Amino acid sequence: MTKLTKLQHEILVGVLLGDASLQTESNGRTYRLRISQSEQHKDYLFHLYEKFKNLTDSPPVQYQFVDLRNPGKTYTRWSFSTTQHNCFRFYGQQFYGGKKKKVPKLIQRWLTGTAIAYWYMDDGAQKWKGKSLAMRFCTDNFTKSDVQLLANVLKQKFQLKTSLQKQRDGWRIYISSYSYQIIKDLIFDDVELSMRYKFPQRFN
Repeated sequence: MTKLTKLQHEILVGVLLGDASLQTESNGRTYRLRISQSEQHKDYLFHLYEKFKNLTDSPPVQYQFVDLRNPGKTYTRWSFSTTQHNCFRFYGQQFYGGKKKKVPKLIQRWLTGTAIAYWYMDDGAQKWKGKSLAMRFCTDNFTKSDVQLLANVLKQKFQLKTSLQKQRDGWRIYISSYSYQIIKDLIFDDVELSMRYKFPQRFN
């Protein structure tokens, strides 16, 4: 039985809060991890591949697609998938209890600085680039109660000043600029070099 390392566990939690997915072909007995990133984030995709390489049998592949919202433009992405493994089963059950991805009740125990770093690389951004040290997590696809749970964990476990803001049909978590040094100390060393452009820098 394959087991995840501590680092793989922390990364998995982070990317599942972001854009990664777990897929099953065996009625929940085994799952595979699938990760896809844009051409711009190719280096980050390959970085993730190296972290889970022992669970894969093929390297990342490039593919192109047309977004129906903008049919005149072709987009390029990179992706890789692990093979089916029972080590993902528990996470599949926790993140996919229903048809829609959800935030596990164990998230307070699982969320670490490393997990937050990978979550931020997947779904984080500066609030106002060059004008603020505030940051946001694009949690639009989770329910409001799930987003509130995440915000509460960030506040209570890591002493981050958080707020929720409505974004069309979803909710996003904002990290106040007053918490900049706390979150920088917490996650910056784990942010992959090509993704550090996402992180706010102090300005005059």
